[in-house]
Amino acid sequence: MNFNKTYLPLVGRILMAAIFVMSGIGKIANPAGTIGYISAMGLPFPELGLAAAIGIEVVGGLLLVAGLYTRPVALALAAFSVVTGLIFHSAIADQNQMIHLMKNLAMAGGLLQIAAFGAGSLSLDARRGVTALHTA
Repeated sequence: MNFNKTYLPLVGRILMAAIFVMSGIGKIANPAGTIGYISAMGLPFPELGLAAAIGIEVVGGLLLVAGLYTRPVALALAAFSVVTGLIFHSAIADQNQMIHLMKNLAMAGGLLQIAAFGAGSLSLDARRGVTALHTA
């Protein structure tokens, strides 16, 4: 058993998913704060945005940990990271906001790696026989 190919993908998925799951739980714990933040950014339907963010973060994060539907989940989380980074951290003259934007972009990069190379052998995808990209 090759440690790098067996365990590193699982550890990577867990570490990548942790920020999404914890963020989603934070939104569940303080919905008014999140709705206020969404509203402050001028976005319509902040309650719908809150529900969507919680769903994407918690469900997507847990699917990523499990390694189930890993490639589409990683792509969705990557897109979510880029979009939310650009919307909520676009004030790049503020160093803190620049760091948050760069964090979101770095997460998207890691998620694209997961989408490209899959969940690894310790995943539900591997149990289902999903191991390689379908190429034409």
